[in-house]
Amino acid sequence: MKLGFLASHGGSNMQAIIDQCLSGAIAGKPVILICNNPNAIAVERARDAQLPVEILNGRTHADTDQLDRQMEKSLLEAGVDLVVLAGYMKKIGPTTLSTFSNRILNIHPSLLPKFGGQGMFGIRVHEAVVAAGEPQSGATVHLIDNGYDQGQIIRQAILKVDTSDTPATLQKRILGLEHILYPNTIAEIASGKIKLPVN
Repeated sequence: MKLGFLASHGGSNMQAIIDQCLSGAIAGKPVILICNNPNAIAVERARDAQLPVEILNGRTHADTDQLDRQMEKSLLEAGVDLVVLAGYMKKIGPTTLSTFSNRILNIHPSLLPKFGGQGMFGIRVHEAVVAAGEPQSGATVHLIDNGYDQGQIIRQAILKVDTSDTPATLQKRILGLEHILYPNTIAEIASGKIKLPVN
């Protein structure tokens, strides 16, 4: 299974998945990173792993439809079977969504459908969880559709929220959980244990 990554910043989830591919735990091969931010740490991580990098953003393609078509083209030319979002902060265009329908994964740092939707990302999610006094939180791997955090849930992992947790400590703990859940989920997809919906 060939994996294509989309990232905007650190790409630590991408790194966890690449590491598991290299170890043989995932029967997959990373083939491309598409990034909108040329200065992202994810770009450095990809280059360290000899993973081809393509920068696609509003500067490279001012027209959003052209940007969408180029993303689709780049993923297809790389032979991508599964698109993996690793902290990608842009909305994916309709052409790419259609071509890779039910083949685009994301991980969200809460137990969806709680604390999801537009504007709910990064530390904001954990601030909302702590403010609500939630007894537990976690991470959710889900399919991407044309809504925010609304696609079919594939796997979740639960973590108890401690009374001493701040948004920052909760974020750190859940990121560690993501680094286990995301590679394991992709391993199960690659092995056929998880069956994604057929288009």
